Amino acid sequence: MQIPASVIVAAAVLMALPFGWGLGVLAAYLLAGSNFGQLPVATVPIGIIAALAFAFWSRFTPITRLKVTFGGTVAFALIGWLFA
Repeated sequence: MQIPASVIVAAAVLMALPFGWGLGVLAAYLLAGSNFGQLPVATVPIGIIAALAFAFWSRFTPITRLKVTFGGTVAFALIGWLFA
């Protein structure tokens, strides 16, 4: 039994939300350093929009989009857990 592509894309979209949040926080950290203050208010929505755009982008296969968003989410969660 094969999983339909729409289910895989839906999972990639769900994984894109925490992945985009991590991208936004990483962008704020790279722009302003460890004392970034309120900068994530501007960068997190941009990161989420970029991650959602990637999750819906049909250039890559659905499983590749899921692997990237899931891997990024896990990586940001581990980094956050290690440095918190």
